[in-house]
Amino acid sequence: MTEERFVTSTLNKKDVSFDETIRPQYFKDFPGQKKIKERLELFVQAAKERNESLGHILLSGPPGLGKTTLAYIIANSKGAKLKSSTGPVIEKPGDLAGLLTSLQEGDILFIDEIHRLQTNVEEYLYSAMEDYFIDIMLDQGAGARSIRLNLKKFTLIGATTRKGLLSSPLRSRFQLDCHLNYYPPEDLKKIVKRSADILKIEIDEDGSLELARRSRGTPRIANNLLRWARDYAQVKANNKITSQVASDALDMLDIDENGLDEMDKKILETLVDKFNGIPVGIKNIAVTVGEEVGTLEEVYEPYLIQEGYILRTRQGRIATPKTYKLLGVNPPDKLMSNELQPNLL
Repeated sequence: MTEERFVTSTLNKKDVSFDETIRPQYFKDFPGQKKIKERLELFVQAAKERNESLGHILLSGPPGLGKTTLAYIIANSKGAKLKSSTGPVIEKPGDLAGLLTSLQEGDILFIDEIHRLQTNVEEYLYSAMEDYFIDIMLDQGAGARSIRLNLKKFTLIGATTRKGLLSSPLRSRFQLDCHLNYYPPEDLKKIVKRSADILKIEIDEDGSLELARRSRGTPRIANNLLRWARDYAQVKANNKITSQVASDALDMLDIDENGLDEMDKKILETLVDKFNGIPVGIKNIAVTVGEEVGTLEEVYEPYLIQEGYILRTRQGRIATPKTYKLLGVNPPDKLMSNELQPNLL
């Protein structure tokens, strides 16, 4: 993107130092995801009472919902050391072997973006997760031989935004599979208030709710909007964030009351105006709006589908009546008659 835009893909990027400042350390400080929290708390407590290592855990869901935070909370609650890495960084089996052999009994290895592991690396995880050993090949050709490295009993926590890209053998080796959903405004309001208290930002109840409503159900976006609203309030509103100040601050970013930003609207307008409501492939949308396919699939599309603005069909993406209403356009008769309904994925 050549022009400077403060859009969701920017708002949903990790800021490691900021995350560490406001990251909850224990389950009681983690708002939302009630069912997931209950499962994980029970899972951790049972392992502690038996004095055993935790089983392997898979955390999935859109970016910014707290998968990394939950991994650290699990480690803190269990009293275990956590080592973290990401799928793209582990390029060869030797990299994985170095990580695994450095783990002590009961340690946790957290791999973010685990769906991006190389296939030859992923295969080494099978025996490591199940039987706690890996066989490393030495040399090549006729002189090739392998050595077995025994591992201490560890826990693997994998995080992924695209669970469907995980192979079945890897997915089946996780004992607990937790899918995180978007947060309702009430939970996001608690997150905004907590972050504001930590950062010593003055914000009232209505201001917190206004930020929460426009945060696309995503804590990371809520926290980044809070920082933007703080800057806005510092310059234009005597350092206090009210509902009106929050609204004015987000209007400056072109984020509407539904949490939709400039790129969201561009995607929806593309479906409605440029393709006249016919099903459109994701690659065509990406070319039209000037964004990468992966960004559309991981950052924008999940929320637009969840909120009922887009439908996926076998022929492509189509806009729903809700989108036509948002844009002030009459939907085609074909859509209103549910003619496309049988073709939904």
